[in-house]
Amino acid sequence: MAEWADPLFTAPPELVAAVCGGYCHDPFSVLGMHKVSVDQRLIVSVRTFYPFAREMAVRVLDSGEVVPMQRIHSDGFFEALFWKRTEPFPYRLILTEDNGTVREFFDPYAFPLLLSDFDLYLIAQGEHRQLWKALGGHILELEAPNSAGEKVRGVRFAVWAPNALRVSVVGDFNRWDGRVHPMRFRHEAGIWELFLPEALLGGAESVLYKFEVKGRYAGYLQLKADPVGFFHEVRPKSASILWDLGRYRWNDEDWLSRRHEVQRLDKPIAIYEVHLGSWRRGEGGRWLTYRELAEQLVPYVRDMGFTHIELLPVMEHPLDESWGYQVTGYFAPTSRYGTPDDFKAFVDACHQAGIGVFLDWVPAHFPKDMHGLVFFDGTNLYEYSDWRGDHPDWHTKVFNFGRTEVCNFLIASALFWLKEYHADGLRIDAVASMLYLDYSRKQGEWQPNIYGGNEHLEAIAFLKRLNEVIHAEVSDALTIAEESTAWPMVTRPTYVGGLGFDFKWNMGWMHDTLFYFSKDPIYRKYHHGALTFSLWYAFSENFILPLSHDEVVHGKASLLGKMPGELWQKFANLRALFGWMYGHPGKKLLFMGSEIAQWQEWNYASELDWHLLQWESHQGIQRLVRDLNWLYRTEPALREWDCDHRGFEWIDFHDADNSVVSFVRWAKDWRDCVVVVCNFTPVLRKNYRIGVPFNGTWWEVLNTDWAQYGGSNLSNGEVTAEPLPWQNRPYSLQLTLPPLSVLFLKRSVPNL
Repeated sequence: MAEWADPLFTAPPELVAAVCGGYCHDPFSVLGMHKVSVDQRLIVSVRTFYPFAREMAVRVLDSGEVVPMQRIHSDGFFEALFWKRTEPFPYRLILTEDNGTVREFFDPYAFPLLLSDFDLYLIAQGEHRQLWKALGGHILELEAPNSAGEKVRGVRFAVWAPNALRVSVVGDFNRWDGRVHPMRFRHEAGIWELFLPEALLGGAESVLYKFEVKGRYAGYLQLKADPVGFFHEVRPKSASILWDLGRYRWNDEDWLSRRHEVQRLDKPIAIYEVHLGSWRRGEGGRWLTYRELAEQLVPYVRDMGFTHIELLPVMEHPLDESWGYQVTGYFAPTSRYGTPDDFKAFVDACHQAGIGVFLDWVPAHFPKDMHGLVFFDGTNLYEYSDWRGDHPDWHTKVFNFGRTEVCNFLIASALFWLKEYHADGLRIDAVASMLYLDYSRKQGEWQPNIYGGNEHLEAIAFLKRLNEVIHAEVSDALTIAEESTAWPMVTRPTYVGGLGFDFKWNMGWMHDTLFYFSKDPIYRKYHHGALTFSLWYAFSENFILPLSHDEVVHGKASLLGKMPGELWQKFANLRALFGWMYGHPGKKLLFMGSEIAQWQEWNYASELDWHLLQWESHQGIQRLVRDLNWLYRTEPALREWDCDHRGFEWIDFHDADNSVVSFVRWAKDWRDCVVVVCNFTPVLRKNYRIGVPFNGTWWEVLNTDWAQYGGSNLSNGEVTAEPLPWQNRPYSLQLTLPPLSVLFLKRSVPNL
């Protein structure tokens, strides 16, 4: 049982007991400097609490006097009375720890209010678009209390926890004791704040810290990582790390100045989807750092002709097996691969090489790890408290989209990556799970909305607001929806009733295409509609054609592994699949490893099978993907009308018996077009005639059966159109269709 000391003290005993017991809600009313009345005499008192202190003293800065403090409570509560002072004065505390260490610093409880009323107003309204500049840990300089302009360097901490009884900053600097540095509560917005001088912290940058949150109910006491922390320890550790985001110097001005011209519907967008931890590994199987990836991945992507890299979530996450999709640090790149500056250097290198960077971002749900957002202040703060709060598929928590502060947190996170890390766009994960109240729920496990429907109205409003804010704040950034249902107008503006995304993954095309290509060619004529159906809706949204990570895991087999037939047919089928993808309207996305024809499914715990490139067949697939990318980038007809029906015209989709389709891709210049002919059987077809819109000479600009791609090298070279009407066109070509191949033909037009 702690004992009270005999000397005179002025602090109310119940408040001293609250400080020592760790349940003081208003520490500034007790600690720091206070004017007090003793025997009707006005004096000044300085109080502090350090349970590991052997001695405490006050250095009076305007006189140089050092005044010992009296231990009022044996747990470590000290007080000094200044009988000759009636007004506040500048001072520092001198702490002598029980191990002999001496630290001198300005008293954290002498500093005034930190966050402005305007910051608090915006937070309470859910409209603080730069939330990361208000909350979290920020290294800055403040004017020393009661001084004549002296500056004090330190860290301002702030965190949202409106229902907590007490929140403290803890770290090595206070031996992780939550009683030592309780924070001030700003009730206007539910924010807790505290400034800790650098001299107290033992430094500023790279200091480890957490928030200790004491709830009002059931004895809740939990250490929490900073929700707005910029850097965290490598798992399984989970402390936040102080980091100055402003010190990196960018060199991507040229890219940013022309990004609005690059990221348009009529420009080529060919995306290489990457999991940074398994693209390539270093010696001993270690992860490559962000800077090593900048040196190795960026030149590779540029050489392969991709326009963008899309990263599986790089936001901090505790579980490797989640691939990053269970996020705890919505404002921090994972420390697995380096520091925040290292990640900025990676993005910078991409931009300097002319490559855009899209980031996977997960606003649909978050994990239950107790150092994260779950039950943050002893209540369901970030998550729904009812049946909506649990995600049935991933056993995670669902954000409360009906709470303005939560929506603000997520929107600010999105803006953070676009502004602070210069990301060129965000791919929003699991949008379908957000749109529907009954997503993955059985009858009786959900309740309808106020109109009796299954639409999640709060999540829909959030997604619309998210896109509106992003496009207002970073107008040339793109938002991409992973949405697998027939929800209408996903990529239409919110002012006409859409969700406001720029692009949507075409999951229907992916599913039907892989279904078709997995069939033995002898049966494909019975599934011809699976191949052609996507063109019925290809222009209803702005689509990206995804062959993503989700299609090469969990027993689904790699793309090469899905292909039927003998070895040569498997490779020919894969080449034809890629040819079909690049001929089909829509932007392109390919997951890493598919371009080298991986045999194995993707494994997040090891690098790609780069050794496969010792074989010509795998080299051929890689060459094909490279050439398809460059063809797509250089041929306006293959991308200018990617999202418009004017860019596509069937020549013939009726030849199901032969599994042959042909079509025209048009450029905005009506004289420019590319004809694509696909033969999806292993049968050589000679003298196959198709109708074309123009006469003259047509060149085979790419043939997936060419020898350099591992094919049989059956080529057409140049073909002259005959004035023989065919398939409702005035001219026609007689072609040789190699087995399992896709041909790209272009008319020679002078001065085009």
